[in-house]
Amino acid sequence: MKQQKRITLRRVRRKFRVRNRLRRGLNRPRLSVFRSHRHIYAQVIDQNEGRTLAAASTLEKELREKLKHGGNIEAAKWVGQLIAQRALAAGITKATLDRGAYKYHGRVAALADAARDAGLDLGAKKVSEEPAEAKPEKAPKKSSKAGAGGKQKSAPKAPKKTDSDQ
Repeated sequence: MKQQKRITLRRVRRKFRVRNRLRRGLNRPRLSVFRSHRHIYAQVIDQNEGRTLAAASTLEKELREKLKHGGNIEAAKWVGQLIAQRALAAGITKATLDRGAYKYHGRVAALADAARDAGLDLGAKKVSEEPAEAKPEKAPKKSSKAGAGGKQKSAPKAPKKTDSDQ
């Protein structure tokens, strides 16, 4: 139970952090992403007026025919392309990514990258600081197995001195 509370608390903090960052520079509409286990949804929202300008999801008939399952990275790429096309048709070229409480990873990252590739400006793409090749390799662990039990016997401890011993 404690683990679930920690995860939920982290998710809530992440959501507030992302939303507060979006509110600071709110001259663009936001591309809001919601994902469930079975589907992924995206909409471009004009925050000043509070209305949706473009929307796409894996529930749409044209995407359901193309996709086997709506809750994977391939589906997120299709939704990213579709939302970018609809946003560009509505005259929106720039938006900010509102990932909500989700990490920029997996389906959310795939959707954002596909939208960028289709022509929607979501800002600079997040890149990891260290390339995968630059990480130093760890030395193999040395096993210290001794005897049948796998534990080494230590030397016997000396008895404690008391007042009568001195």
